[in-house]
Amino acid sequence: MAETYCPDCKKSTEVVFDHSAGDTVCYECGLVLEAHSIDETSEWRTFANESGDNDPVRVGGPSNPLLTDGGLSTVISKPNGAQGEFLSSSLGRWQNRGANPDRSLILAFRTIANMADRLGLVATIKDRANEIYKKVEDLKSIRGRNQDAILAACLYIACRQEDRPRTVKEICSVANGATKKEIGRAKEFIIRQLEVEMGQSMEMGTIHAGDFLRRFCSHLGMTNQAVKAAQEAVQKSEELDIRRSPISVAAAVIYMITQLSEDKKSTDDKKLLRDISIATGVAEGTIRNSYKDLYPYASRLIPASFAKEEDLKNLCSP
Repeated sequence: MAETYCPDCKKSTEVVFDHSAGDTVCYECGLVLEAHSIDETSEWRTFANESGDNDPVRVGGPSNPLLTDGGLSTVISKPNGAQGEFLSSSLGRWQNRGANPDRSLILAFRTIANMADRLGLVATIKDRANEIYKKVEDLKSIRGRNQDAILAACLYIACRQEDRPRTVKEICSVANGATKKEIGRAKEFIIRQLEVEMGQSMEMGTIHAGDFLRRFCSHLGMTNQAVKAAQEAVQKSEELDIRRSPISVAAAVIYMITQLSEDKKSTDDKKLLRDISIATGVAEGTIRNSYKDLYPYASRLIPASFAKEEDLKNLCSP
């Protein structure tokens, strides 16, 4: 342990280093003084010549169990000096001639990682999508099919299974040209193939309107108070017999909440509806129809702390 100044205790106090999380924690009050710090020093003592570009750490890249060689293959590079240049170029040509059985998998995993990064998805979803693609690829049943649609469908299924669902339109926006219809067909094909292989139905998880709500509200720049009211309204809507998709219900609740928000004073309803349609990916007509189903239950859905009975009369009639 060491001593440092704690702004919460208002004095110099002892701190504890949590090496697993990379946090520096105050021993007295438990305040995290520094989070996710990275140790840049060598993992072990090294006496190598530090004048060059030698890396003192002895750890390499992580292995990938989905690849034949674990992703730890050797690459022959061209030396800096002229001596041995012919030998290295010959070895490089021989290496390129050798067929790498994992080449297509590596390219597919790279594409999935790029799509996931553009959507801001966590590493667990990437790994699950890679596993799904590896299983389908081993069945040798995706030859001749749209590769971009297959990869996008694997990512969509992984999001569902990890309880972080994304809409098909969101997946389509990063799918390198694959259409919504093609991704839907690829998803059904993958599920059918894996269910036959496993001999049981494939667990996809249940979609709720609340799974999409916070992300939609963030795109629209709604206040924390409005987001909290929308979350409560979505939870109460599950008690009603609203036969609409969760995405449509979320969009309709947002439309209802934004009409009652204080920051919506100079915005007309048409522009408001158009903005919600762009942020959620739901057509304006679908939002109107879902809003029509929710409108009779507005007094039950909207929290009293957000809008009073008189305020609900300002809602536009469906």
